[in-house]
Amino acid sequence: MSRHPEVLWAQRSDKVYLTVALPDAKDVSVKCDPQGLFSFSAVGVQGESFHFSLELYGKVKPEGCKTNVGLRNIICSIQKEEKGWWKRLLKTEEKPAPYIKVDWNKWCDEDDEESNSDWAADGDAAEDINQEEGSSDDEGMLYLPDLEKARGK
Repeated sequence: MSRHPEVLWAQRSDKVYLTVALPDAKDVSVKCDPQGLFSFSAVGVQGESFHFSLELYGKVKPEGCKTNVGLRNIICSIQKEEKGWWKRLLKTEEKPAPYIKVDWNKWCDEDDEESNSDWAADGDAAEDINQEEGSSDDEGMLYLPDLEKARGK
């Protein structure tokens, strides 16, 4: 029988971030379908099987989907086919499964993103914004506890 790990999600106008809370996962498999079907499977530390599929609100670019397997979680960066804000994560209007929650640490409102891009237009401030907001493709790919564990602290 397959179990569901906790899944946290956040979005930007061009990407959706899914953080799967599954420490020390093995055999991680992530698939992104252009129509927006996202599939995840992995084996937990005690050999238990985890699997879920999500029908995302919009279409995505499979080649723009990146996965980073950390010590405590798996972070998936999914590139939207069209830039814009989704009303919700899933295509269905039903309430999402209880294991899917908003990642308030990574959440960015439309207004926040627009005001940051306006501020970045001032020239030298653009570099500071990119570092603060982590707008690189690897944004949020490694949490501090994972980094400390990787360094052997």
